[in-house]
Amino acid sequence: MAQSGGRQRNQAKAVTWPPRGSAGALASDNSWTLPFDWLRAWTQAETGPGRLLPWVPVAFGAGIALYFAAEREPVVWVAAGAACLFAIAAVLLRRSFIFSYVLLAAAIASGFATATWKSERVGHEVLAKPLFGAALTGFVETREERERSDRFVLRVTTMETRRDAPKLTRVRLSVKKGHAPAVGSFIELKARLQPPLAPLRPGGYDFARDLYFQGIGASGFVTGAIKKIDPPTPPPRHLQYAATMQGMRDAIDARIRASLAGDNRAIATALLTGRRDAISSDVNDAMFISGLGHVLSISGYHMAVVAGVVFFVTRALLALVPLLTVTFPIKKAASAAALLAALFYLLLSGAEVATQRSFIMTAVVLIAIMVDRRAITFRTLAIAALIVLAITPEALVHPSFQMSFAATLGLVALVQIGMPALFATSESSIMARIALWGGRELALLLLASLIAGLATMPYAAYHFHRITPYGIVANLLAMPVVSALVMPAGLLGLLAIPFGFDSVFWQIMELGLQWMIFVSKWVAGLPGAIGRVPAFGTGPLVLASFGIVLLALLRTPLRYAGAIALAMAMFWAASTKQPDVLIAADGHSVAVRGRDGRLHVMRSAKDAFQVKEWLGADADARLPTDASLGHGVSCDPSGCVTALGDGSLIALTLQADAFSDDCARAAVIVTARQPPADCRAMVIDRETLRVRGATGLYRSSDGFVIEASRARGLDRPWARAPLEAIGSEAPTDSSRSRPVDATPAETDLQPDEQ
Repeated sequence: MAQSGGRQRNQAKAVTWPPRGSAGALASDNSWTLPFDWLRAWTQAETGPGRLLPWVPVAFGAGIALYFAAEREPVVWVAAGAACLFAIAAVLLRRSFIFSYVLLAAAIASGFATATWKSERVGHEVLAKPLFGAALTGFVETREERERSDRFVLRVTTMETRRDAPKLTRVRLSVKKGHAPAVGSFIELKARLQPPLAPLRPGGYDFARDLYFQGIGASGFVTGAIKKIDPPTPPPRHLQYAATMQGMRDAIDARIRASLAGDNRAIATALLTGRRDAISSDVNDAMFISGLGHVLSISGYHMAVVAGVVFFVTRALLALVPLLTVTFPIKKAASAAALLAALFYLLLSGAEVATQRSFIMTAVVLIAIMVDRRAITFRTLAIAALIVLAITPEALVHPSFQMSFAATLGLVALVQIGMPALFATSESSIMARIALWGGRELALLLLASLIAGLATMPYAAYHFHRITPYGIVANLLAMPVVSALVMPAGLLGLLAIPFGFDSVFWQIMELGLQWMIFVSKWVAGLPGAIGRVPAFGTGPLVLASFGIVLLALLRTPLRYAGAIALAMAMFWAASTKQPDVLIAADGHSVAVRGRDGRLHVMRSAKDAFQVKEWLGADADARLPTDASLGHGVSCDPSGCVTALGDGSLIALTLQADAFSDDCARAAVIVTARQPPADCRAMVIDRETLRVRGATGLYRSSDGFVIEASRARGLDRPWARAPLEAIGSEAPTDSSRSRPVDATPAETDLQPDEQ
């Protein structure tokens, strides 16, 4: 039986073009059936023993994606019941030919139920309207050091404000640089609170969703003095632990600060403690433009370096004792030591969600070594992905998860498919000589950088609207120094702190950091280094993700369907039409595409972050302060007006006396005031924006098509539907606006959120 199963597996792996066996035998008489025979043989090979597990986390993630795509919150017990029914069906049909399909359906239902349960478990109030002068007391849970200010999270104990304000559980507050209170302290303060930031444009990133799953119901800034007072109860144990770890991070930062300064100190601290907000903006931008930004966020690379260094050092030290090499499993002991080092690194760095994912993946690999399993396989990655998504299902829609797992999937596929060919064999003396001179390592680094860069490109383009054309060059120049000098010196510095000999290691670390900063700035300054990409919807991203999965997981020629999917996704993304008008959710800023094809901004209040997001999504290199943004815009105390490319006027009306002129001449009016009943223009007023959020307008042959960041009927815990309906003032689905004598109209387009 075992030999038979082995022969079946070997036959499944041996499927080639054309497949051998029955299909080839039929080729002479029934050539028209040959493609179907090939397809049948390839499908059988792909569904063979052991080939299903990597698809389970894909299906589980699809279920989570369905949860986030829902317009209203699912019912927990219904979602859980459906998952249980599918799981029971999978067990009962485990010997049936439809088992694979039922199992994947159970995984989808389980992912959906897991996300629903997580949302229910973290459920809390979310601020809907701004609050001024809210008096708060509570414990400080986290503290961040930033370039111009500090930020901390306060777990609220008491909250004194107006009666209709919700009772918030946690808030995130900004304070002057150097004034953030210590973690674990109990304080009282007054703050100005804002609702969590909603998408700044249709299809934009939903910051409110992230904050909801972090338990944060509002953000804002402190308006007065922060007073440390005696707590009514002792701090919880998790806060005591957080204060201890924060004290350790502060002590490490102080030791680094004694030897390093500026960005060198900030990056060193970021690599060891996870505190990366003190890095200057120019270096931070250069790192991301050059493709080295992943170094600043503790992720799989950092965990792999820490665990790898500890593993090889421990194994080498144990190997010095001949008796241990024959009587003691030194490889497993080294894996255990590396696992403990990775765990300490996780706790020291703050255990953020991205770092947790990295630790889980590293732990799975090390445990596989300890139990004599092959470490780098699709099964290992699948188990890690399932653990991560089960614990933090919200991570699926976060760019760090998408990019880290896409890169890891590509690298594992490289190991499984192509990397062994790069190793020199005894029969290839030329390859052996090249390997001795470091050619193999150079080729592996170049190939790994290429694969990881290509795998993460769709997600960088979607979330950050740019790609890194010279990312391979930057990684090839900088990463060997980071791996061989910066990170080992940092680890040795941590070990040397108790003995007082750490300064020499910080100085060694600084040499590598200076080189990395130099490389990032040099690459960022190359012509075309900023590969700007206009925004596109989730459709191309989903299709590209499916293509990457097909290319990586399939083994037969069916994998080339992934290349077709990627090509289709690229064409779809490139053909995405950009909005002609963008309107901020508060109605204070309006961007209009002029005759030159670029955006021109009308604004009644300065909001650089809003305009920066618009320009980035439009692949526009200008800064929010660029004077050309105001070209063609005419403003007076009553409002502003500018023209679209076809000459139609868009007005931002600030005073009531401007309606007589704007209603007669403009195609669209954005205003916070009540327009006249006989106004001929399409009016986007405060009530419309309150319900629909940030809005985009697309010029069509018979008027405007409206795309809103909040879909009609959307009601999620992080984006509650307004209590009052818009009523007759809202654009309806029955008509569209005309260029000048427009009637209120709107097409019910789904926003590209998530």
